[in-house]
Amino acid sequence: MDLSFEDVKAAPKKVVGTKQTLKSIHNGEASVVLIAEDAEENIVKPIIELCEEKKIDWVYMGTMPELGRACGIKVGAATAALVNR
Repeated sequence: MDLSFEDVKAAPKKVVGTKQTLKSIHNGEASVVLIAEDAEENIVKPIIELCEEKKIDWVYMGTMPELGRACGIKVGAATAALVNR
């Protein structure tokens, strides 16, 4: 999957943060999950496993500060998801 930070910024609906990302995956709302390359493995491993189980695409996308900025927040984000709600 080939996503740019501009694609993330322009996405009409997204959730940011590990708890919200997990919730969107469990609810079947996530279309693609974004994971910061520098996020801690113990945080992202369960998300990656759940994505693979639910057949949801996931991609590594920049650093935590870069992902946070792309999602419109002023702090870093380990994970985010583009959602279909």
